Amino acid sequence: MPNPTDPRRQSLRRMQWFAIALLLASLGGLLLSHGMGGQGGWGWLRAFCEASAVGALADWFAVVALFRHPLGIPLPHTAIIPQSKERIADSLADFVRDHFLDPATLLAKLAVLDPAQRLGVWLRDPARMALWAQQAQGVALGLLNVFDDARMQRATLELVVAQAWRWDAAATAGEVLGLLTQDGRHNELLDAGLVKLGEYLAQDEVKAAVSQLLQKHVRKEWPKVVGLVDAVASTAKLADSMAEKLSASALDELREVLAQPAHPARLRYEAWLADYITRLRDDPALRQACDDLKERALTDPAVRQFVASLWTDIRQLLQADLSDPQSAIARNLQAALGAVGERLASDTSLREAINEHVMAAAGQLALSLRTGVTTHIAQTIKAWDDRQLVQELELSVGRDLQFIRINGTLVGGLAGLGLHALVVWLA
Repeated sequence: MPNPTDPRRQSLRRMQWFAIALLLASLGGLLLSHGMGGQGGWGWLRAFCEASAVGALADWFAVVALFRHPLGIPLPHTAIIPQSKERIADSLADFVRDHFLDPATLLAKLAVLDPAQRLGVWLRDPARMALWAQQAQGVALGLLNVFDDARMQRATLELVVAQAWRWDAAATAGEVLGLLTQDGRHNELLDAGLVKLGEYLAQDEVKAAVSQLLQKHVRKEWPKVVGLVDAVASTAKLADSMAEKLSASALDELREVLAQPAHPARLRYEAWLADYITRLRDDPALRQACDDLKERALTDPAVRQFVASLWTDIRQLLQADLSDPQSAIARNLQAALGAVGERLASDTSLREAINEHVMAAAGQLALSLRTGVTTHIAQTIKAWDDRQLVQELELSVGRDLQFIRINGTLVGGLAGLGLHALVVWLA
């Protein structure tokens, strides 16, 4: 329903009445000049009013014909807008597509914008970052407070448990291990582990611990041998020597494994890992063992209690920090955003990389939006009610169109004076 208090409607009505008043004045002047004989000065008035009335009526017809049939008579080429609604919808949709969603145009504007540089400028603004951190702090605190509700906690737990029951743990483990072993990544992990193990075995503290274990074991198992050894030399020195030799032997073996890509130990490791991944995917017994382990974890009250208490402790810590105006999380977030801004300001290659990715994503987005947005605009306009469409357009541009009627009245009158002057001059 139209809103009678809409200021656009009131302004339109004022302009319409003003145009009608000019038309009535022209008709009145025409009748008066005709009644006075139309000679002399009355002839000039008659010429002005006659042409003015014709111009006013012609422009009234033109303006009204845009929106509806004049006087309700379905004349050809009237009610142009409602009659051409579908064509207008398609044309408008194509216009938006070609001028606003053209990938080349969008990317050209985006390139000038330099998104990475602007992002860096924004992130280096302390006031803006403080505001963003404060807003993020409020949102995070609100989300945590939602989970204070026992009903939300219960629903969340039920959802997580239900998803866990459907989770194929063995298959996931197999996929993860397959990803980790792709392109020889597992060898890098093995090498890193062997290096760390070598560093550990080379430590004096480790050698001393091994020596003590050897002494303890020998004294317990072979006390007579210990007495005989002590009579000749120190048991401790012998144990230290053995520990040193064991460490050296182990380090030599580790170096060989690290130096030889085809070392038997490395090959056994690769074979075992490949077999285990295959079994995770195909061995029913191993898959059942994984499912049994998952079931025990899900049904064990102790596990549930531990998870619940852990979540409660974490949530309370987060709530306490986020409730503090001097929140450490908010400060760290602000500092991190500022650091990103500084890095963007100083690292040209990073800005170029970000801009390249943004441009590529924008190009793909523009291509995907072109068809969808164009179709949406066209379908939306076509679905509008004809009367509502006419009313909305008339309220938007109808006031300006009334100036066509006003100008037609005045220009028509001036044209009539000009023609009358020409007639008088020719006579």
